[in-house]
Amino acid sequence: MFTATVLSGTKPEQYTELLAQVRALLHGERDRIANAANLSALVYHALPSLNWVGFYFFDGRELVVGPFQGQPACVRIPLDKGVCGAAASTRETQRVADVNAFDGHIACDSASRSEVVVPLYSGDTLVGVFDIDSPEPDRFDADDQRGMEAIARAYLESLA
Repeated sequence: MFTATVLSGTKPEQYTELLAQVRALLHGERDRIANAANLSALVYHALPSLNWVGFYFFDGRELVVGPFQGQPACVRIPLDKGVCGAAASTRETQRVADVNAFDGHIACDSASRSEVVVPLYSGDTLVGVFDIDSPEPDRFDADDQRGMEAIARAYLESLA
């Protein structure tokens, strides 16, 4: 049985602890849905000031909502729309301090004010995106981005 522990220390130390929990949670499981569901729940409950954590998977045409924690979400996102589409199409993490200032932002949850979206690629193949929202403006910094990118890598490694 997996048990999450309370994070402590500096933000980088907290992400190191969280990554260890992620690896323990995903260990031995290869199913992308099961791992995305558990990872979404772990991150949502481990970190403060989040209102949505989840995955969108690429179906060959667009991003389709996968497992998540938070309010109901947009079901489909074109690759040329929103923060999620930008991350998927540029292959670069999008860290947005104010989603209302992001050109083409899709307001799935009107409470969201800032966002980090990490693209998920296996080689050259788009798997989807890992999306984290906060109701606080400018909630995410470079430490958060590095931490979320490490968690996304662990997720992709679990599928191999």
